[in-house]
Amino acid sequence: MREGGKAAVIDIGSNSIKVLVATRAASGRTEEVFAETLDARISAGISRRDPRLGAAGMARGVAAIRSLLEMAARHSPDRTLLVATSAVRDARNGAAFKRKVREATGHAIRVLSGGEEANLIGRGLACDPALARLRNFYVFDLGGGSLECLAFRGRRVRQAASLQLGCVRLTEKFVADSARPFTPSAARAIAAHVGATIEAAGFQFRLPRGSAAVGSGGTLTTVRAIRAERAGIAFERTDPAIAVEELRSLLEETGSLPLAARRRILGLPPARADVFPAALATLIEVASLAGIGRFRHSLYNLRWGLAAELLS
Repeated sequence: MREGGKAAVIDIGSNSIKVLVATRAASGRTEEVFAETLDARISAGISRRDPRLGAAGMARGVAAIRSLLEMAARHSPDRTLLVATSAVRDARNGAAFKRKVREATGHAIRVLSGGEEANLIGRGLACDPALARLRNFYVFDLGGGSLECLAFRGRRVRQAASLQLGCVRLTEKFVADSARPFTPSAARAIAAHVGATIEAAGFQFRLPRGSAAVGSGGTLTTVRAIRAERAGIAFERTDPAIAVEELRSLLEETGSLPLAARRRILGLPPARADVFPAALATLIEVASLAGIGRFRHSLYNLRWGLAAELLS
């Protein structure tokens, strides 16, 4: 694509749908022009034995995609790409959702495999200037339907796994009533399931001691948003380093509340309040398995990897 050209990427996730319009600077860096996120929760019911997207979820998804396409069009992108991940990939009726989107927007959806998703997240993180000096590090990207785990050695991907450990999926599987407080037994069940799933996938924590752990996805973004609200500062001014102890403290606080009270927490999107405790429990267990004390949060994930691919 010509220098200064723009690419728009719409990432159709399990819990939210996001758009990034990016351009390639003269330096070769991928730079943001516009970004927006809409909660749609197309994945309700995805944890069932016969996973299917519900009519209401598909309608929310189509509406969100149309809105994001309209926003992106204002920036005159040269190319526009729609991609879907775990929810559409795993649903028996994912093809029906793709047809609905094509009929409503004229755009086809590219459904990413788990391996493609994990590796494109890795490429996206390479766009983050704050991570330029990292050589050996883990990446954990937690979404609604899946958890992507990567291990970089010398800035090259050495391991990559896409696991069905998304926070919507685990909430449906282990939380009997998300309107009530999150129970210690649910936290223990999630931790055991996360550990067993990572072990079964063969993902191993073998990087040198002291290697960083980069975290991306809506959960850590929400942690920083809550922190920003409580400190009375802009999100961009919050420290991207998030200690595991902070996650434990937030789980104790938010998990003890019923959903109605959780939805009133400033910085916590109401549409994410039901799955937030399960998401925290998942990341806490991942940190325990990896032997890490903190995550380094990055906003550069799947959309950035796809934009970099289009712009190159």
